[in-house]
Amino acid sequence: MTDLQTIVELSHEFGGEDYVKGGGGNTSVKNETMLWVKPSGTTLSGLKEETFVAMNREEINELYAAETPVEPAAREELVKNLMAAAVENDAGRPSVEAPLHNVFDSIFVVHTHPVAVNGLTCAKDGEATCKRLFPDALWVEYIDPGYTLCMEVRKRIQDYKTAHGKEPALLVLKNHGIFIAADTADEIHVLYGRVMDALKAEYSAAGIPQTLNVPEVADAPETVAQIQSLFGDDAAFIASSGIFVYAPGPITPDHLVYSKAYPYFGALDEAAVAAYKAKHGYAPKVVVAGDRVYGIGTSQKNADLALELAQDGALVMQLAEAFGGINYMTDAQREFIDNWEVEAYRQKQV
Repeated sequence: MTDLQTIVELSHEFGGEDYVKGGGGNTSVKNETMLWVKPSGTTLSGLKEETFVAMNREEINELYAAETPVEPAAREELVKNLMAAAVENDAGRPSVEAPLHNVFDSIFVVHTHPVAVNGLTCAKDGEATCKRLFPDALWVEYIDPGYTLCMEVRKRIQDYKTAHGKEPALLVLKNHGIFIAADTADEIHVLYGRVMDALKAEYSAAGIPQTLNVPEVADAPETVAQIQSLFGDDAAFIASSGIFVYAPGPITPDHLVYSKAYPYFGALDEAAVAAYKAKHGYAPKVVVAGDRVYGIGTSQKNADLALELAQDGALVMQLAEAFGGINYMTDAQREFIDNWEVEAYRQKQV
């Protein structure tokens, strides 16, 4: 089996709902000259050999020495163009994490956002717990994804290699997820198994349920009609479930992209909806009304993902209780994601 075939298999294995939601996560494989990485906005479970973006590593390396603008939008535009110049096939736009994948020496890199892991990364005591459970891991505080994250992690990995004589196999990112790097598929499996088993044992010991309680309740057609009338095209499609203890604030970039930072739970009237939009600058993706939670969207897929990520966020919040409770993203961190062209592109693709 070729390395490219192997990363396809790994992408499918770690593209299930236990590891990612929607277009979240990314994978890559490399040799000395080329990096093959997941395209932005695609799903891990749908990847094929020919759909990986092939990138010239020498061209990617030029990014690390480039002088970039201080202004975030201009900086990210420059980085996007530099990455486009490194692409050598027609598979699309590379994942924004491509330069970070390139930093690792390991052949295979699998980056995911498992709810079990984010119960740790989004917890107040996450760093201390990570150091206790995984002393060989590299923990990095929350840093805006993309170029800023890549450059800081690159430096941290170099420092880790100096101190330990090897790169970290586990990179754990606060309020984000995990990167696991290795030279074989077996090593990837062992490392993920180690992480997931340790965390599940922690939740069990703390008496924290590892599934979300979503009661079965009757549909409410009248409420659906109200929501569609109030939110118009933004609620052209709806998905719903029984009510659950939803997260009232921003948790990770994925949650921001697919379900927004703040659910709508006000009265179903025009004044309250106008007040929400004026405060946040956008329509919600998640509406809480009566004894149901609604994901709304301009397509059924958008609506389904909004509800799915809302439930995922609720479970992250529940699991984080094992490690001191939930730690929300700051306003500045949220605003970067809300205004980032890369995430707008990813959502559009999915």
